[in-house]
Amino acid sequence: MGGETSSTRRYELKKRAGEMAEMRQRITEAAVHLHGTIGPARTTMSAVAKEAGVQRHTVYRYFPTEAELFGACSGHYFTANPWPDIQPWRAISDPRQRLTVALDELYAYYEQTEPMFSNVLRDVELVAAIGPAMAPLQAFMGEATEILGTGWPACGRKRDVLRAALLFAIDFLTWRALASNTGITRPEAVALVSALVEAAASPPGRVTP
Repeated sequence: MGGETSSTRRYELKKRAGEMAEMRQRITEAAVHLHGTIGPARTTMSAVAKEAGVQRHTVYRYFPTEAELFGACSGHYFTANPWPDIQPWRAISDPRQRLTVALDELYAYYEQTEPMFSNVLRDVELVAAIGPAMAPLQAFMGEATEILGTGWPACGRKRDVLRAALLFAIDFLTWRALASNTGITRPEAVALVSALVEAAASPPGRVTP
């Protein structure tokens, strides 16, 4: 009897843990959906509860603070929408070719994730919880800039200018300004921004052809 009771107890605990994980996922997905449609600033805990089909107190039971909810949303979104794999970029020795490949992959990624990134970046100054949740983005940008900055004939002050140009090149807002406001194609955007980076890396008085 004791063995049966322990087994039953373990089963109940496992079932309960599964139900809690499912509820947490349900609430997280509801919040992610709202962030991508109406934006974080308009996503209240009540709105998340309504979207998830639960009571407001249930949301707070799983996510006591907005920061915890944003952290879960960030992890969920980047798992479902992973950044381009930047490791193959390291294997490309020519910095110009590496940059072209990287920008093409990044801009393709931005095309797929535009609604979410536009909403989040629009509201970043309005919602304090967004900042910490953007840590994965900041880490990616830092590593991408380091990889893309190797191999250029730039030294001294030119290295700072090159880094600034690379940060500008890979920024979502740069892509959106080109794609949304002018309607140029992705290859055209890549070529235009690549030319800017090459100019930044070139010795003073000389622009790389």
